[in-house]
Amino acid sequence: MIRRIDAISYTNAFRHLSPMWKSAFAAVMFILSYMLHPVLQLAISLWMILWCIGYARIPLRAYGLLLGSALLFYCISLPALLIEIGQQAAPEAVMSVHLPLSSLSLYITTAGILRGSLLLARVAACMTCFLFIIFTTPFAELLQVLRKLRMPQIVLELMLIMYRFLFLLGDTAHGMLLARRLRGGRRGFMARLKEFAGMAGGLLAKTIHRYHGLSQGLLTRGFTGEISLPPYVARPVPRRYIIEAYAGITALLLAQLWMMWSS
Repeated sequence: MIRRIDAISYTNAFRHLSPMWKSAFAAVMFILSYMLHPVLQLAISLWMILWCIGYARIPLRAYGLLLGSALLFYCISLPALLIEIGQQAAPEAVMSVHLPLSSLSLYITTAGILRGSLLLARVAACMTCFLFIIFTTPFAELLQVLRKLRMPQIVLELMLIMYRFLFLLGDTAHGMLLARRLRGGRRGFMARLKEFAGMAGGLLAKTIHRYHGLSQGLLTRGFTGEISLPPYVARPVPRRYIIEAYAGITALLLAQLWMMWSS
């Protein structure tokens, strides 16, 4: 998936827009996603999806897969938000289950459902802002933006090395999985678990070996302890996108003020 995301970031319709403007727009929308009313957070989610799929022409399947994977982690943590435990179910409980051989009960309250719904709206809005940056801006340009914002050089170098390490890890894992399939693999659930456990150890060893080769390659090409990054190049942004971004942000702020005033 990392290679697919990297390829899309270089081929989308927003590729030649200013990375500083895209980063600033996503940052403002992320702040609004955290602060505004849940209804407006849902509106932000739909608006950012429109920017990615409609304007930037991000493939729907890739976008949905990454967004769905992120929301899956939220669903995994949802039981901790919804389910409560006590000696007896609360009066406002909408569902309760008595645990056998104990005096405890598991129950779900209206407040818990409301809490989970509010968090879902916030998570979805913030995640769509992140995906806007991930899909529309190449990683090298993100490093240029961070360098423009006075990020320390050592942090940029660590980010670049870790990003390269993800590709090494993915290539090594793909090669090991392909080799397992060609050998037929093992049958049975427990046998597969043991095989995957063995693959995890081998994956770490092979990835470290390939990373050592990467570091040796840097030394042979004259690495002096600092990775040089290309300078930041400003790019124009079409007036249409600027006007729509300002109008949308203004409309969101006015809607928030109206909700606060009417309540």
